[in-house]
Order: sequence, then structure tokens, then C-alpha cells
Amino acid sequence: MVVGPVKEAAQQRGIVVHQPATLKDPSALVRLADAHADVMVVAAYGLILPQAALDCPRYGALNIHASLLPRWRGAAPVQRALLAGDAQTGICIMQMDAGLDTGPVVLSEAMPIAPEDTAGALERKLADLGARLIVAALADLARGALRPTPQYLEGVTYAHKIGKAEARIDWTRPAPEIDRQVRAFNPSPGAVARLRDEDIKVWSAAPLPASGAPPGTILRVETSGIDVACGAGALRLRELQRPGGRRLAVAAFLRGRALAPGDAFAVAAPIASSPRSPS
Repeated sequence: MVVGPVKEAAQQRGIVVHQPATLKDPSALVRLADAHADVMVVAAYGLILPQAALDCPRYGALNIHASLLPRWRGAAPVQRALLAGDAQTGICIMQMDAGLDTGPVVLSEAMPIAPEDTAGALERKLADLGARLIVAALADLARGALRPTPQYLEGVTYAHKIGKAEARIDWTRPAPEIDRQVRAFNPSPGAVARLRDEDIKVWSAAPLPASGAPPGTILRVETSGIDVACGAGALRLRELQRPGGRRLAVAAFLRGRALAPGDAFAVAAPIASSPRSPS
């Protein structure tokens, strides 16, 4: 079994940790009921909890969800917010029901998305905010001050799981969109560009003004960045990774792969996609 930071902290404090493979297992539900918990806190669980599990705690379950519901219900709210170019996101503490992130919100707080935010950086900020809000929500619950508010019926969007095919860069798209793709897929799975016979992962980039060259064309090669023409504008690549290699700043990358203006990335090539699971 994986030992995450929560499990490690619990074990250090002598708290028994159970990790059932599924909460649909009757024995897991019995163990959950035997805890006689007042409330269950759920964070990044990734599956829909059965109603029988939600009914075990006296006051049900509170979920720490990384979006401003009802926008971006589902599995990948951070990545979808970045891909969509949202100006802000946030945390909602939600009272769980049998639906997919449909329960009433008991506490929420918005947070701006910075132009340089990657999914990893944004997740860390949201984790800190979520930790603070769940403590506040539990304090409100203890004093009978929790006020669940039903979600709006308008503005519902779904944050489907990230598919492998979405990682492929299509250079015919505008540079700001590709920049968001790079940031949304950092640290996983990494945006991918085809250069001659290799798939190169792009970890850091920045949009530039219009170029006028065919999409995928390398416009400029410098130790500070490689400029590539897009469908609108250009993108400066700043950190890259060859297959089997390490993430490298452009200066180091160029020592192992010579490039020159006029060379070109493949405009877009398919990646074998995996089946999309419900989210």
C-alpha cells in the first residue's frame, strides 16, 4: 500500500489507518460504521462514494473540492480551469450527496490564477486554502453554525479526466492556448511536441507576439529560449525534455540537440489515447 503524508502523520500519532480497495465492499462499510464518526472529510478521492458510505457518519461527509462550484465538477478541476483560461478558481467545502460534486456548499473562497501558474503550483496553493477552510468548516459544524447553500443551476461545467491525446501540442492553435496547455499538464502528463523523430516534452513556455511563419516553424534559437510559430503568435520554449532524459533549460537542451531557425516541429501528430473513464 502507498504511504502518503496523511497516512504517515496518522501512524506517527498512533491512529489506525484502513485502506479498503473499494467502499462498495460490505466489510469496508461495516468498518466505517464501527468508527462511529461524527463527520467524514474527503479530499481527492477520485471516485463517487456510495450512499451507504455517506450515511455512516452522524453529519455525513464534507468534500474539499478545488473549484468554485458548480464550475468544474469532476476529476480534473485544476487542469480544466487552466486550459479554459479562467481568471480565478478556489475551494468549495461541499456537503456530499450521491451525485458528482452536486451537494450544497458550506464554505468557499476564490483565488486568482496567476499568469505563470502551472497545475502543480496551483494545486499547492489550493491545498493550503483547502486545509484552512476545512478546519473552519469543522469548527462551524461543532458549534452548529454550518449553513449549506444549494449550488446554482446555471454555470455547471464538468472537469473530465485528462486524456493522453490532449497532451499533444497542435501548433495551429494560438500561442496563449498552447501556453495554457503546457502549464495545465505540468507536472503530469507533460505537453508533447514532435521534433523530427522524437517526442519532446515541453515543461515551460511563454507566448510572444505574432510571427507570420507557418505553424511549428522554429523562428529563433537562443540559450534563453526557442521561439516557435503558432497559428496566432509564437511560443518561446524554455524547458524541454527528450525521451529518457531529464528536464533541461533550453541552454542545456541545445548542447545535446542542435537546432536552427527554419527547422520545424510537426504541426500535430496523434498520441495513442486511452479510454476515457467517467469523471
